[in-house]
Amino acid sequence: MTKRINISTGAPWEHIVGYSRAVRLGNLVEVSGTIANEKGQLVGKGDAYAQTICILGKISKVLEEVGAALSDVVRTRIYVTDIRLWEEVGRAHGKFFKDIKPATSMVEVAQLIEPLYLVEIEATAYFE
Repeated sequence: MTKRINISTGAPWEHIVGYSRAVRLGNLVEVSGTIANEKGQLVGKGDAYAQTICILGKISKVLEEVGAALSDVVRTRIYVTDIRLWEEVGRAHGKFFKDIKPATSMVEVAQLIEPLYLVEIEATAYFE
């Protein structure tokens, strides 16, 4: 039987909503939607590039927590509140994934959970 590992940040809404920061099931890791928030504070107000850098740094850390790395990422899903920001977001994504080149999508959404968040990213990793 494959062991399931749930990773939590300890945020109170994880229990209320019923989700984990990340889930590892065998060699597969799914990372929940990640926003530019550090210690309850928005990072990069009005700056999609800075928000994306923060988000991908957080995703890297949670992957390391379960024994994976950014090089194991096979897919990212990027949600932006303004598709005109695609170049800023894409440039930051490329800084982390230039040589890895996971499959990815970038989709414009009406709004994220907080209006000041411009970007949210999910990731899937597979490692041996």
